[in-house]
Amino acid sequence: MHWSGPAIILSTASHGESGAIVRVMTADSGLIAGYVRGGSSRRLRPALLPGNRVKAEWRTRVESQLGHMTVELDHSSAPIMWGPRLGTAILDWATALTAAALPERQPYPAVHEALSSLLTIMEMTSDPRAWAATLVRYELILLSELGFGLDLTHCVATGTVEELAFVSPKSSQAVCREAGLPYADRLLPLPAFLQPGGVPTGQWPDWPAIADGLKLTGHFLDRDILVGRTQSLWEARHRIESIVSREHNENNSSPAAGKPL
Repeated sequence: MHWSGPAIILSTASHGESGAIVRVMTADSGLIAGYVRGGSSRRLRPALLPGNRVKAEWRTRVESQLGHMTVELDHSSAPIMWGPRLGTAILDWATALTAAALPERQPYPAVHEALSSLLTIMEMTSDPRAWAATLVRYELILLSELGFGLDLTHCVATGTVEELAFVSPKSSQAVCREAGLPYADRLLPLPAFLQPGGVPTGQWPDWPAIADGLKLTGHFLDRDILVGRTQSLWEARHRIESIVSREHNENNSSPAAGKPL
């Protein structure tokens, strides 16, 4: 078997004296894992950082085997990694989540496109709210593509499409404000930016809405996809939540002009 093309580095783990097991995300073949000879060497380590865009080639004689991979750096994620802490945490989490959640060698073009868009926005946009809001949307796409999508189109109790304000943690369906208020303590908040027309084009949600979005997607990721995964996998996301919570509590209305996140 043979594959070659552009890819996004998701994770790298040392293997043997100088090799590495590398997982990449591709548009047409999904997640591919392979052994990179010399992957732990000083020469190749910079090319194998999570978030890097690379040109990769993968070969194996037997489909069930890991296969060998070669990579050539195409675009570095260093501007994100050396930037604000929030960007570094989002990069760490998004790539680790993708590597942990997806089965190997199954195409998920929508996930690849969404991950690529997230990385692009983090490089091209200076507003950290854009990064965090796009991450929440990425997590929703990942849930949907893996068969655990949320139905945010109408109220599960009344059928209305107006004033959707909550999500049932059991059914994954939206609940309108009127039907949900008596049970608000048992429901998850549904921020407006996850609904059609919720935030005007060119604007980003505020920190409280982003915090609500992270709470929403985090519940279903934990329940449906990352069941039983080690706590270390969640460390980057906890850092994201901590930074967003700080901004929430300080009620900072102009985060881009404040201290680095």
